[in-house]
Amino acid sequence: MPVNSKIQYFLDQLNTMPAIPMDQITPEAMRRSEASQLAAQPKEPVEKVEDRTIPLAGRSLPIRVYTPKGEAPYPALVFYHGGGWVLGSIESHDAICRELANLASCVVISVEYRLAPEHKFPAAVDDAYESLEWIASHAADFEIDPGRIAVGGDSAGGNLATVACLIAKERKGPNIVHQLLLYPSAGPAADYPSMAENAKGYLLTGEMMGWFQTHYLQGDEDRAHPYLSPILSENLEGLPPATILTAQYDPLRDVGIAYAEKLQAQGVKVFHKNYADLIHGFANFSGFVPEARQAVADGAEELKKSFVQ
Repeated sequence: MPVNSKIQYFLDQLNTMPAIPMDQITPEAMRRSEASQLAAQPKEPVEKVEDRTIPLAGRSLPIRVYTPKGEAPYPALVFYHGGGWVLGSIESHDAICRELANLASCVVISVEYRLAPEHKFPAAVDDAYESLEWIASHAADFEIDPGRIAVGGDSAGGNLATVACLIAKERKGPNIVHQLLLYPSAGPAADYPSMAENAKGYLLTGEMMGWFQTHYLQGDEDRAHPYLSPILSENLEGLPPATILTAQYDPLRDVGIAYAEKLQAQGVKVFHKNYADLIHGFANFSGFVPEARQAVADGAEELKKSFVQ
């Protein structure tokens, strides 16, 4: 199946622009470009949206809290945005979080973790887990049910979500009922065919992935760490049930599928679906592309089921 026609039109426009080598692009320039691209996203109304700050050891993090219609205590999704650990913010993923709050009838708490290269690995990991721990211990402040807390994210945010689950298991931390992983960065994608198939022309490129890791990692030794590559973790038993959504035209497709299979092989309940006409980052297209919206809705439906089981 070819790429969705609406997404292909966007890619055609993007690919006509002069290509600048990634090693000549700064994180600041990439962040400005991302902000301009996402500014036109349609944003659906949510009953209540509130910006707050949470205190962690030696730092504080901005969060954005989306509360849907309904009655407290609500189930909750702690959400980590994508962007290769270098880009993204609570603002860049505002539209997605609004959709998830409404579709899954849950409070969504979007975390603005520290970005690289200003804060390298494992700063984002520390922020992801410690924010989850803080939110769970202050559930009443958010009118959420501490027994119905899920985590989720897209791309690098999906990585942080599943790594937060690993750490919670290791440290006997918060009980997480589900992990919603949209095209997650689960490990060494270069080991799988989809990297060669989709390395160019589909928004996320192989060159871009290298650029992200150069800025995020402190050294090559970090590449084998399970907090960067959870698929390399020896023991995934006991992790929360997972929803993993992948896209056919994504360099991360096959490592996402392999992660789903490894979780299943170790006894974790997994819902996986691969979308034959979508690309990496499809959730950012959901306001314009009905098929992308449906994919987000599929994930939200699985999340919603986890709150009633």
